Amino acid sequence: MRALCIEKGTVRFDAASTAPVPGAGEALIRPTRVCIGSADLAVAAGRVAFEGVMGHRFVGVVEKLYERASAEESKAWIGKRVVGSISVVCGKCERCRQGLSAHCQLRTVLGLASRNGCFADRFTLPIVNLHEVPKLVPDDAAVFAEPLASVLHAGHMLRIEGKPYVTVLGDGLTGLLAAQVLVKLNASVRLLGTNPDKLALCEKWGIKHRHIDEVGRRQDQDVIVDCSGSPRGLELAMQLVRPRGKIVLRTTPAPIPAPALSPERGVDLALAVVNELELIGARCGRLNDALDLLAKNAVETASLITTRTKLDRAVEALRHAAMTEQVAVVMEV
Repeated sequence: MRALCIEKGTVRFDAASTAPVPGAGEALIRPTRVCIGSADLAVAAGRVAFEGVMGHRFVGVVEKLYERASAEESKAWIGKRVVGSISVVCGKCERCRQGLSAHCQLRTVLGLASRNGCFADRFTLPIVNLHEVPKLVPDDAAVFAEPLASVLHAGHMLRIEGKPYVTVLGDGLTGLLAAQVLVKLNASVRLLGTNPDKLALCEKWGIKHRHIDEVGRRQDQDVIVDCSGSPRGLELAMQLVRPRGKIVLRTTPAPIPAPALSPERGVDLALAVVNELELIGARCGRLNDALDLLAKNAVETASLITTRTKLDRAVEALRHAAMTEQVAVVMEV
């Protein structure tokens, strides 16, 4: 089968990779659309220690189940169009027993940590990780379920009351999704970015937006959602948020291990102490919530696909995805 792999720091396209076999409790999935995320770029750049088949955002069709799957399981899943939770947890460690399975100490992560990913003709995931895609949701929208679930999760963690002033930092995929989600939560939302074409999407959606260099640092925002993908984003967030305000770090992280700050210069956290700021980390989320939103057409995703290509051109697609003008590079498999 075809697969985009990384080995010893080198990304290569393998046209004759070995097809996976589903293990106990797993499904074999044929992806139809896959999307390159910032974590995939971090893998390709060597900022995340991973070897194997890359990729973690997908929509696909279940082709086969594990060898001893019951007739009921086969009927329920084979042929179904699915997305999936990317973290595979053990269910037995202390964190799993405490209800913190998202932070399982032994978890593997699709295409990011000790588990081959979805940039291939076939891949596997446990059945318990799968969510059927509603018929009303096309593949081009379903492929965004994973990042959409993560920004919905960030919104749930905020518990927005009244009509607070919310600033989204960053005009990448996560920031553009976050702005669309948060504006529906009775908040006064603006997005700060640098790319005119991306800011034009906010104009189309009726979302306030400004170039990041045009905004004063008046410490008057109630909430900052940092989707900038840069350590400097946190410093800017602390200059924008009011005393005792909240900063949500919603950059797409490398799940295991957590990325280190730049060794050349760390982030000055003095303002976090002086202004008694609340820092909230947020990642992942419930895919069913994202699929429900997509089924209601409550989030516009078509404009987010800035490059469409084929799996055969995956190496070139990675280079495109790293360009600042790109929002989402989607590959058809």
